[in-house]
Amino acid sequence: MSTVMTQSYRRSRDHFQPEDMDPQEQRRTRGQLEQIDYAAYVANREIIGQTLGEISADDFGKMAARTAQARARWVAEGLRLTHSGSPATPDQVARLTSARVAYEELAEAYDALRRMVERGYVTARFVADQNRPTRS
Repeated sequence: MSTVMTQSYRRSRDHFQPEDMDPQEQRRTRGQLEQIDYAAYVANREIIGQTLGEISADDFGKMAARTAQARARWVAEGLRLTHSGSPATPDQVARLTSARVAYEELAEAYDALRRMVERGYVTARFVADQNRPTRS
């Protein structure tokens, strides 16, 4: 079983692969699994595409900026607690926890949006910047 580490948790990928199955049965099973994966792809593309519509560079920029702000708030709150010199109160810890959770959720949402573009679930529209040099 493999795991995928994300910002805040591990997702388990449990794909059973029987080794003692005859080759014909393995091909049939792989074919069925490919159909299952394709059905999931189509559902994701249709539902996510309808829900989010077309994604722009501005959408990514705004999400990245809000994620950076949340990260900065979280760390700033931690620094405030550190510099206070006294033990943290339950309310202070709750504020710190809330700030961390906000950052982690935004970071996960950003990564999810990037994966959606990568997998073709949503269309990304990026206009070429006329001021940026092109690669040769």
